[in-house]
Amino acid sequence: MIPGVRRAGRAGRLVAAAAAAALLGGAVAGCGAGGGAASDAGSSASAVVRTSPIADRLAKLPAAVDGGKVVVGRPGAPRTVQVLVDPRCGACAKFEAAGGETLLKLADEGGVRIEYLLASFLDRGGASGSVKAVNALRASVDAGKFAEYHAAVFASQPKGRFTDELLLRIAERVPGLRGEAFDRAVAEETHTGWVAGAEEAFEATGMQGTPAVLVDGKPVGAKDGSMFDAAGFARTLKDAGVGA
Repeated sequence: MIPGVRRAGRAGRLVAAAAAAALLGGAVAGCGAGGGAASDAGSSASAVVRTSPIADRLAKLPAAVDGGKVVVGRPGAPRTVQVLVDPRCGACAKFEAAGGETLLKLADEGGVRIEYLLASFLDRGGASGSVKAVNALRASVDAGKFAEYHAAVFASQPKGRFTDELLLRIAERVPGLRGEAFDRAVAEETHTGWVAGAEEAFEATGMQGTPAVLVDGKPVGAKDGSMFDAAGFARTLKDAGVGA
């Protein structure tokens, strides 16, 4: 587990990041620790929109909603890995650019299915950055563009909060995503009920922060920091029986 802060069940309490960090004995800082979470300050209008370097491969990956999860990959994949991320978590963006890309390559090769648990615990006091982003990510599933859009959202993480305008600008870089249905879902936040269920699915894992990767229910790549290194995480996954 990467140390961080999350909402504790329906009571909405925040778990101190420092306590989680102590349990990990100095693991790489995640959300809520060492500036891992994206700041509320700054304008999202100035955010640089980026896409994944493997966007062409991601465009071909199937994705489907399964309860509070989004599952990416082919049904016949031999292993399933869970990925827990919050769109406003700075450490999650670093993970997605490294270990996350490694996992997506394996999914493209048919070696793994990825269950994404999209958290929104970094929204506090009515803030809507994470909720807006997770809502848009859910809408991208309906358009058949989740894997590509997911990577682009984290690659384009702003210094401030995600806004409708930014989420649509990111979608412009994903061919075939923008359209009446997707744009309406973003503007009206039509999937907020699902977003709440996704947060509950994240909390049900018992994890207290993001990013986290679970293989057979056990965290991998956190204590040694390998999840932030593409080659190192490939070795970590191999040791866990995932991949070649």
